[in-house]
Amino acid sequence: MDKTKKIVVMSGKGGVGKTTVAGAIALILSTEEKKTVGALDVDIHGPNLPVILGLRGARMIAQKQGDKEEIYPVELKPNLKLASMGFLLPAEEAPVIWRGPLKAQMIKSFIHDIKWGELDYLVADLPPGTGDEALSIVQELGGVDIAVIVTTPQEVSLVDARKAIMFAKKMDIPRVGIVENMSGLICPHCKKEIEIFKSGGGRKTAEQMRVAFLGSVPFDPSIVHAGDEGKHIVLEEKEKPAVEALYRVVDRIKEVMG
Repeated sequence: MDKTKKIVVMSGKGGVGKTTVAGAIALILSTEEKKTVGALDVDIHGPNLPVILGLRGARMIAQKQGDKEEIYPVELKPNLKLASMGFLLPAEEAPVIWRGPLKAQMIKSFIHDIKWGELDYLVADLPPGTGDEALSIVQELGGVDIAVIVTTPQEVSLVDARKAIMFAKKMDIPRVGIVENMSGLICPHCKKEIEIFKSGGGRKTAEQMRVAFLGSVPFDPSIVHAGDEGKHIVLEEKEKPAVEALYRVVDRIKEVMG
């Protein structure tokens, strides 16, 4: 993966739409940019990326090659592949009751043992916080290009986002950016913006912490419903303000990475 650009999508707390943003980045890069993308779901206890990408119930394939067993990620299409703990569980509701060392070993296997092939981008969806999984993925990748921190405009979310930013800086990730998700609601009738969780906190935090502001994404209930159903709304309904905002986020990520 020496030539692969590595994007880690993080959040300080759960419920901010991190997995939705990670899935959108992978879909847009693989479809609109025609790049080969690996999506890596590192949220071992809550592996939801298969749901967001419409791969619920899929399984990763293992094939014998001589004395070795090779594992292949699930292909959504030829240039978008996904590895997730969700593909390995006996049932969707089965919990993963593991301590740190087992999780670290699984993350190492996801990166080094799975046959990803040549990738232009690897998009890793991390669990909330700055614990074992975040530390393991950054160390095992051996050079992350950018950390994308997803937050909502609420102060409780921004406080935790600052912790994620400090984590990224301490791990020497060269580029860090903030996405402010659920930044207002576009009224479907009058088209005016309603501030349900306030707005502007993400940009202000980016300025204070001296990191890139990657954009604001308004709240759109249809994106929530599409994610639950595994529909790729970012490819099918590009005229929606929230979808347009996600495309601008991806453009900004590419710009910041250089």
